Amino acid sequence: MKLDTLSKKTVVRALNSDGLRFKIGGFNVCLSSSVPAVAEHLLCLYGAFDVLDNTAFIDFYTALEPPSKLRRFFRPQVNFSFDGYFPFKPLPYKQASAMFEWGLNWCIASHSHQYLIIHASVVERNGQAFIFPGTPGSGKSTLCAALVSRGWRLLSDEMTLLSVNDGCVYPVPRPISLKNRSIDVIQDFAPDAVIGEVFKNTAKGSIGHVRPSDDSVALGEIPAQPAKLIFPKYERDSNTVLTPLSKSRALLKAAENCFNYNILGLKGFTSLSNLIDASDCYEFKYSHLEEAVALFTDLAH
Repeated sequence: MKLDTLSKKTVVRALNSDGLRFKIGGFNVCLSSSVPAVAEHLLCLYGAFDVLDNTAFIDFYTALEPPSKLRRFFRPQVNFSFDGYFPFKPLPYKQASAMFEWGLNWCIASHSHQYLIIHASVVERNGQAFIFPGTPGSGKSTLCAALVSRGWRLLSDEMTLLSVNDGCVYPVPRPISLKNRSIDVIQDFAPDAVIGEVFKNTAKGSIGHVRPSDDSVALGEIPAQPAKLIFPKYERDSNTVLTPLSKSRALLKAAENCFNYNILGLKGFTSLSNLIDASDCYEFKYSHLEEAVALFTDLAH
């Protein structure tokens, strides 16, 4: 059963009782919340995801609730919790849905050490995974959203899950997070893209999320083989330039973008080295999305 086959009333009831259980790639999530906007967020952006019954194993039990009854009325706030643990300070109540996205990022990054986790977008075409590591402002999420809008499969916007066992990239196809000007850029570039509520005045500025394609969600447990490792950099009014990068330099740059490289030790080094060996490595500078999409589509043939 898909989430968007449920009525809003049913989703709200589940969130307010034992939690709504749904599948995201290889992870099973249970979310409880009394915040009405959370149901709207899920119905808008998670409609293609499978709903699980109460017998399914759950990886992450999560909740979004006000820190106290008083906070419902006086400067209302919301807390994110995982198994009763509160990893963050409360945020404004209106940012509850965005907090779920950030909180789930934390859950996966902190508890999924069967993978080397790289801070990178990753998409797939013709069986080839293109990995785009990048710091905030590099344009990786904007580039990811543009490629997905042109038919590429989304594996992840935020983190690349590289298996330490088989070297494949495993999907976790969640909504793509866009910040500030990137929201308008993607709305203009892909008018059919479904973008949820825009959360303003967050610590990261304005945040909007793009619904993943139904095909990406349906293939959420099918891994892909790494093929290209590309370090993007958006520069206003720049030409579209793809520059080969040495394997040694690519290894150092990729290691800087790993969440759990030190935790994994030798396994982390071996997994990253194998990724570099299996991939063509580049630096990429761009300002025009149409040119970027055309270039990578040619590269994936």
